[in-house]
Amino acid sequence: MEDQSRWPEVGELVVCTVKNVTDFGAYTTLEEYEDKEGFIHISEIKAGWVKYVRDHVREGQKIVCKVLNVDPSRRHIDMSLKDVNEHQRREKIQEWKNEQKATKWLQFAAEETKTNEKAIVDVQNQFYDQFGSAYSAFEEAAINGSNAFKDLKIGEELQESIVKIATENIKLPFVNITGYVDLTSSLPNGIEIIKDSLRAASEVEEEGVRLDISYTGAPRYRIKVIAPDYKIAETVLKRASNAAVDHIHELGGKGQFHRHIDTAAKV
Repeated sequence: MEDQSRWPEVGELVVCTVKNVTDFGAYTTLEEYEDKEGFIHISEIKAGWVKYVRDHVREGQKIVCKVLNVDPSRRHIDMSLKDVNEHQRREKIQEWKNEQKATKWLQFAAEETKTNEKAIVDVQNQFYDQFGSAYSAFEEAAINGSNAFKDLKIGEELQESIVKIATENIKLPFVNITGYVDLTSSLPNGIEIIKDSLRAASEVEEEGVRLDISYTGAPRYRIKVIAPDYKIAETVLKRASNAAVDHIHELGGKGQFHRHIDTAAKV
């Protein structure tokens, strides 16, 4: 389920499997780019002088390399092993493992919705373009549901399947905080004014944040914010509550914000 037209970019870190070791370097296959091969010159194996390439890499070994040059016309990729530190290596391996999970999840969604492979490849390419990776797309789905895909061309049934799989498999360290706004208006169209004020609050957007507004009993409305950390959550809660209160004041009504009595709690 790979798009064979994709090529890595110069400077990108890639996961490789060593295919063949020679006296002057090593040939590898790129795990994230089907049918793509790369070459590591002996000078890019390790800092300093290298006498035997086999002392540092072996056939079948998984390594992380940095892309130095890409020539699609020759189907050639030059890479460096020495330019990748241990921290980068660990992060990239984890990213690759996550992407493998996401690919399997997409296959599950395809089977569940009877979506053909060509359509799934198109969805995966949209994920790369919009989110940078398929796993990031599933993370967004776990946070924002189908709203994560509002700018993408994905069928409703497939969206629902992806969101379901994302929420079942991705447990992210988000925080959940709550506040309340009291909104009243004595004007004949007071109900519409209140609705407009709540709409103004719901239009507050922040990447990676979910905002839920619900009625708890006149004149109180609950604003719930789920965000990656407390600082972002508090900022969005303040913006949303201010939007509602300011809007109803402008239209002659009354509004007041109350912070939830309980402190923010992890979900």
